[in-house]
Amino acid sequence: MKKISQWPFIRRAGWAGLLLLAACDPELGDGPTLGEWLIPSSQVFDGGPGKDGIPALSNPLFTTVAEVDYLAPDDLVVGYRVGDVIKAYPHPILDWHEIANDAVDGQAVAITYCPLTGSALAWSRVINGVTTTFGVSGKLYNNNLMPYDRETDSNWSQMRMDCVQGKSIGTLAEVFQVIETTWQTWQTLYPGSQIMSNNTGVYSAAQYANYPYGSYRTDTRILFPLPSGSIDNRLHVKERLAGVVADNKVRVYRRDSFADSVRVVHDSFGGDSLVVVGSQADNIMMIFKRRLQNGTLLSFSAVQGQLPGIMLDNEGTTWDVLGRGIAGPRSGQQLSYPVTFIAYWFAWTSFYPGAEIFEFADSGS
Repeated sequence: MKKISQWPFIRRAGWAGLLLLAACDPELGDGPTLGEWLIPSSQVFDGGPGKDGIPALSNPLFTTVAEVDYLAPDDLVVGYRVGDVIKAYPHPILDWHEIANDAVDGQAVAITYCPLTGSALAWSRVINGVTTTFGVSGKLYNNNLMPYDRETDSNWSQMRMDCVQGKSIGTLAEVFQVIETTWQTWQTLYPGSQIMSNNTGVYSAAQYANYPYGSYRTDTRILFPLPSGSIDNRLHVKERLAGVVADNKVRVYRRDSFADSVRVVHDSFGGDSLVVVGSQADNIMMIFKRRLQNGTLLSFSAVQGQLPGIMLDNEGTTWDVLGRGIAGPRSGQQLSYPVTFIAYWFAWTSFYPGAEIFEFADSGS
C-alpha cells in the first residue's frame, strides 16, 4: 500500500496550508475529465493527499475490550454486528484511514467514515458478484469521502451511496446498519466484542491520539466549496444528526431532543413505520422499522437501566440497541431498518436540500 508524502505536510502546515496549496492548483475544482459522471464534475475537488494518500485498511487486527488502552471515554466508535460477531471501529483510527476493509463472520464489509462530514456507513464489498476492497480516492464531493473500488477503479460517493464514475457507474451500494456511540457506552453494551487495534503498521499510537483536523468537529469551518444555497442555518453546521433516507429525501433526528434516560418515539417516513430510540447520556440514536416481515406492526416503550436492552414491544420482547430480540417471544429475531446513519447537519443539507427536522413532542415514552 502506497504511503503518502503530503500527509505529514498537512500535519505540519495545517488545513490552512492545504487550502493554500489547493488554491494554487489549477486543476482543483475542474473535476476529473475521464468518463461520464453522475454528479457535476466541477463539484468534485481534490482533497490534497491524492489517491491512496489516506491509506485504507485491509484485514485490520482486533483486540478485546479489556486490552484497549488508547481510547478516552468520550471517543466515538462505529459498531457493527453479523450474527454473534460484534466489532467496533474507533473514530481515532478511522480519522486517519477513513476505510476499513474487513470480513465479519464471513461477510465482506467496508466500514467507511468521512471525518469532514461526520458520516459512518457499512457497505458490502461484493459488487456485481465480485468481492473487492475500497480505497480512498482523494476526491471529495460536498466535502464527503469518495471511495473507489479496486476491482474496477470506479469512484463512489459515500453519502449518495452509489457509484458515480467508472465501470460500475450507477451501481447502488448495499448499506448495512451501524451504531455510533462513545467508548464508555460501548464497553457497557458489548464487553465481549472485538475492537479494531491501533497496531495498523501504518501510524504510531501517538498519531492516533491526535485528531488531524484541529477544532473542525465543533467550529463552523467547511473546508471545500458547497453548491450554492446548500448551507442551511436552522441548526449548527456540525451538529451530528441521525437521518433516514428515502426517495432522495431525508428526515433527521436530534440527539439533544432525547433525554438522559432512554426515550422512544414512533414515526413514519418513506412509507415505513419507524421507531426511533435514543439517550443523550449514552450517546445513542437508532432507528428501526416497526413492521416485521410477516406484516406484524409492533409498538415500543423505553427500557431503562438494562443496556444493551433498550426497548420493550407490545408482545413482551426486549430488544437491544442493534435491533435484536434478547428476551421474550421474539428473542433472537432481528428488526429491519431503513437507510439510516449519522452525519453533520451541513452534510445532510448538501446532499438532501430541504432536509426535514423531526419535531419531538414535549413528552416521550
